[in-house]
Amino acid sequence: MSGDEVGPQRRRVRVWFGDHVVADYRAAADVADRYAAAMERRFAGLRVTNEPTPDPDPGPDRVLPGERLWEVAPK
Repeated sequence: MSGDEVGPQRRRVRVWFGDHVVADYRAAADVADRYAAAMERRFAGLRVTNEPTPDPDPGPDRVLPGERLWEVAPK
């Protein structure tokens, strides 16, 4: 860790329907990456962004739901 890093990088993941945000999630980078990947699979036609948050990040950390909720089976 370099001298100016305080902790793990936080990221903001948003799911967009046109110009409208339909999901907004902030977490540590590794959790945010998992969330973004799940949203890209679940909402394949929508744009998903995964960006660094500013320091200090005003958003709350939320725990991801159980893995079972992320399963998407093709039919």
